[in-house]
Amino acid sequence: MCGVFGAFSPSGSSVLEDVYLGLYALQHRGQESAGISWINGEENIHSLKGMGLVHIALDQKKLASIHAGCAIGHVRYSTTGESLLANAQPLAAKYARGPIAIAHNGNLTNSDGIRRYLENRGAIFQSTTDTEVIIHLMAHQSHKPPLDALVDSLRRLRGAYSLSVLLGNRLIGARDPWGFRPLVLGKREDVTYIASETCALDIVGAEFIRDVEPGEIVVIDSTGIKSVRIPVRTTRHFACSFEYVYFARPDSVIDGRSVYKVRKALGEKLAAGAPAPSADFVTGMPDSGTLAALGYSEASGKPFEIAVVRNRYVGRTFIQPTDLVRNLGVRIKLNPIRELLKEREVVVVDDSIVRGTTARRIVNMMRENGASAVHLRIASPPVRFPCYYGIDTPTCEELAAAQLDLPSLEKMVGADSLRYMSAEDLVAAIGKPRCELCTACFTGDYLQGGDEDGTDL
Repeated sequence: MCGVFGAFSPSGSSVLEDVYLGLYALQHRGQESAGISWINGEENIHSLKGMGLVHIALDQKKLASIHAGCAIGHVRYSTTGESLLANAQPLAAKYARGPIAIAHNGNLTNSDGIRRYLENRGAIFQSTTDTEVIIHLMAHQSHKPPLDALVDSLRRLRGAYSLSVLLGNRLIGARDPWGFRPLVLGKREDVTYIASETCALDIVGAEFIRDVEPGEIVVIDSTGIKSVRIPVRTTRHFACSFEYVYFARPDSVIDGRSVYKVRKALGEKLAAGAPAPSADFVTGMPDSGTLAALGYSEASGKPFEIAVVRNRYVGRTFIQPTDLVRNLGVRIKLNPIRELLKEREVVVVDDSIVRGTTARRIVNMMRENGASAVHLRIASPPVRFPCYYGIDTPTCEELAAAQLDLPSLEKMVGADSLRYMSAEDLVAAIGKPRCELCTACFTGDYLQGGDEDGTDL
């Protein structure tokens, strides 16, 4: 999962600090690297990239001193390609038809086949990310105008991509025909923005215009906003349900659905389907489990308590790259309040169990701090299948629910009881038709069978 942002000013007012702030708002979507690219006039492309959080990777003072009326940015959490500076985005190049830079959120399921095809025809790749195949596909169509080459390149891709692109003096946003990852348009005065989430528009004071539609390319230049379609027919959409469960910020709105309201609804459904009658109170795991816990509390009539305090200076543990760091992150990140837990039964609501590392540590911490019983309630179905579209769960071997049945998983995490919500309740809480949502990590219902390696070239 990554975050993309872009800004275009027809009057030429500088937008680099806006892009920096937009990335700051999207920090939850990637913590491994950050970057910004801009074009000086129509010829020269410049980039500033670094490893780590936005404020570490990027020099805000330096960006404030540079004038650029069009720029894009990216925060990265690696799913394809190692966590290296060479893979930090945006990826920039100057090919035969001019400068280009691309920031990508998602995973391309047929990138390996395309890469082999291009390498056999002389392409030399500079990174190990799937994003770079887009630039090479365009370079192999240098006889076409750049926008036509981009459209044709996107036509050949399978999987998930929400893009922010610099193409000459234009800002372009693109969303795959299945709509896996969110992408929105916003505006403040004469500046137009592209962002992964609406919360990034809020930080720059921009008004939300609309979602970029699945299969749509928006072209933003001095004449306004134009829309082009990617010529791919689809039978259904696959908007990621895990965005609502975990990834997106609760103050964002995705495809017309408030993430805040969805997470409370998840808790309400969970309380109805998995009650814990003997519990004294309900608490949530900060921060993505908190709203579901509030919904659970309201629906069950049991009081809500903040029994676990989060260290605000520690990032998200799920998207750290190794188990060692994940374990260390849980210890540093969360601290229970002993006075609330001592000799009491507690319902602990969390958003999901992926590898089981965090859940086990949470239950142990509760017991160490005096809880007489811990009932773990998960505001999503069991994650049993790998995600090929941008979540770092590439094999079933890493998924606790794929390896263990419910009693065994309950024993592994050490809970007195463990219950999930059903896929039907998940879909109902999100409020979109089942045919509009991707639930592949829960149900195995993949786009065209999952990891597709066709090239269609």
